[in-house]
Amino acid sequence: MSRLQLRTIEDAPNDAKAALTNAEKNNGYLPNLLRVLANAPVALETYLTVSGINARSSLTLPEREAVQITAAATHGCGFCVAGHTAIAYKKAGLTEDTVEALRSLASVADPRLNAVAQFTKAVIAGRGQVTDEELEGFRSAGFDDGAALEVVLGVSLATLCNFANNLGKPPLNPQLEPYRWDGPQAVAAE
Repeated sequence: MSRLQLRTIEDAPNDAKAALTNAEKNNGYLPNLLRVLANAPVALETYLTVSGINARSSLTLPEREAVQITAAATHGCGFCVAGHTAIAYKKAGLTEDTVEALRSLASVADPRLNAVAQFTKAVIAGRGQVTDEELEGFRSAGFDDGAALEVVLGVSLATLCNFANNLGKPPLNPQLEPYRWDGPQAVAAE
C-alpha cells in the first residue's frame, strides 16, 4: 500500500494532468512513480525535465542505465531497480549477467560499464567527494570530465526518483513485476 496518494489523471492537481496524460500515452500505462510525484507538480516537472536533459548526455543508454540501476540498488529503491531493469533489457540491450551484476552492486564484465557503476557508487558514497584514484579510474576507462559530471547528473535524477519511491512506497506496476528486485535494501516495491 502506498504511503502517499497515487494520483490519477482525473484527481491530479491541474498542473500535473497534462504530464500524466502524456506519460500514460508514451508508456501504455501510468507508472506509479509518476503518480506519486504528481502530488507535487513541481517534483513531477523536475523529474521530466531532468530525465530529458539526462537523455542528451554523452553517456550511452547502457551507461545511463548502469548509473540508474547502481544508484537505485545503492539507495534501496526496488521500484527504480525494476523500472530500469526493464529499460536495460528492452531498450539498452544489456545482458542478463550485466544487469544482475548491476542490481547486486557487483563488478560488471564490460570495463566501461564497470567504470560507470564503480564511479556512480563512489559519487554516492562520497557525496561527490570522490578520491583522485576513483576519478582517475573513471578517466582511464575512456571517460572525460564532462562524463564525470554527467554521472553526477544521473545520480541527481536517480536520487529524486529513489527517494520519492522510498518515501511513498508505491506498489510495483504489473508491467514491471517481471523485473522485481527484492535486494537486501529494497524498501519501495514491497
